[in-house]
Amino acid sequence: MKYNDWFVSTFEKNKNFKKNRIFLFPYAGGGVSSFKNWQDKFENTELICAQYPGRESKISEEPLNNLDKLISTLYDYITPLINEDIPYYFFGHSFGTKVVYELVLKIQKNNLKMPSGIVLSAGKAPCYKEENPIYHLDNVKFLQQLKRFSSIPEELISNMDIMNLFIRMIKADFEMDEKYLKKDIIPINCPIIAFMGSDDKEIRLQELLKWKHYTSKSFNYKIIKGSHMFINTNKDKVVNNIKKFIQGVEDAK
Repeated sequence: MKYNDWFVSTFEKNKNFKKNRIFLFPYAGGGVSSFKNWQDKFENTELICAQYPGRESKISEEPLNNLDKLISTLYDYITPLINEDIPYYFFGHSFGTKVVYELVLKIQKNNLKMPSGIVLSAGKAPCYKEENPIYHLDNVKFLQQLKRFSSIPEELISNMDIMNLFIRMIKADFEMDEKYLKKDIIPINCPIIAFMGSDDKEIRLQELLKWKHYTSKSFNYKIIKGSHMFINTNKDKVVNNIKKFIQGVEDAK
């Protein structure tokens, strides 16, 4: 079900009771399909995924490479959804952690209802900039470097006919991700849990732990077995830790 052009719900229409909502913000190049079958693992929790231009149902639209514009648009579309009388949470993976943080800052600045908690997965704290950017490389070199993230199957990356359909969109996401840097630490008024893959070569533990300075509430972290895309290879563990986090927040009320 599409709430609007930017947010897609996977909640079954015949389920009437929603205890809370989780808004999902994908990694660079990802979309709604990045969270395929996640809804099946949650009871009475509606999952709503952000869908950016240039992919899946919005493939005919021009990709965005300006993070401020992306955040501003997401804010406009999400405002009516978060103002409903349902507790909500944010989950972001990799590039999605930057989107989550900036969006929560905007929500907080405008005195809207804050998330009950946010889950930041495989993302460095905002004060760390990407040390090995790839968005500026030519298409061949870019695709070669893309393999290190393991977010796209090898057979697809090697198929230029297919990749030519998506490479502008993926590069646009990587440009927003890799240019991002915010030196000022502005805490948000909601609890944070941060996830990291045990074998993730794209982030250091101290870059993850720095997130504790970005909240005025509680902070916790979990190391989950896997590399940068552990949300795909160890999905059940990720989901279980999200559920535990939400339950802990609910119990603390």
